[in-house]
Amino acid sequence: MANIGFRILPLPPHPPAKILRALSGVAAAHLSDSMNRIFSATGLRPWHRGGHMVGVALTVRVPPGDNLMVHKALDIARPGDVIVVDAGGEISHAIIGEIMSSQAAKRGAAGMVIDGAIRDVGPLARSRFPVYALGATHRGPYKHGPGEINVPVSIGGMVVNPGDIVVGDEDGIVAFAPADAEQLTAAARAKAKAEAAQLKAIAKGTLDRSWVDKALRAGGCDF
Repeated sequence: MANIGFRILPLPPHPPAKILRALSGVAAAHLSDSMNRIFSATGLRPWHRGGHMVGVALTVRVPPGDNLMVHKALDIARPGDVIVVDAGGEISHAIIGEIMSSQAAKRGAAGMVIDGAIRDVGPLARSRFPVYALGATHRGPYKHGPGEINVPVSIGGMVVNPGDIVVGDEDGIVAFAPADAEQLTAAARAKAKAEAAQLKAIAKGTLDRSWVDKALRAGGCDF
């Protein structure tokens, strides 16, 4: 009988490598725009030196302040996995720090996302290994369990399923099913192209701003 709440489920398969390669450099904001701006994690920010993250979600759910199952996730993580930890949004105890992020990097993980706190802010800030979290504290974790691996989790209000693709940059993270990746990649690249054209028009002083007054009139605004 399954011990619900204290179990490790099978790892999901990775999508084809070409799908992940196509997302290299694609902005999280453009992906969010392409999902009608309702699929995103709020409150999490990057704590590393900077750079783009693309990988496959290895999900972990733990009690607030306990990281036993995160340690197990480090042992089974595959190259390209993003270890995504639902720690209940609690920031009174750090879930990971320099030691665990270094181990994840050694395993070939693509990054770590913690819906909770981290510590060792200085070393993490000097590292290029992607780490996203809600906050930081010097106070370390417990290691008693329970917890679950490879189950749906909630990260900053966004549901992440095992095997989802996770993309992160300076603006935060988004996640989506591999089946949606090609459509979203194309839509996000089109968005980036349109914004580049807008920036050129701004530089030339030719950007059409008439839509603002049209929107105000449509809403019944007097001006």
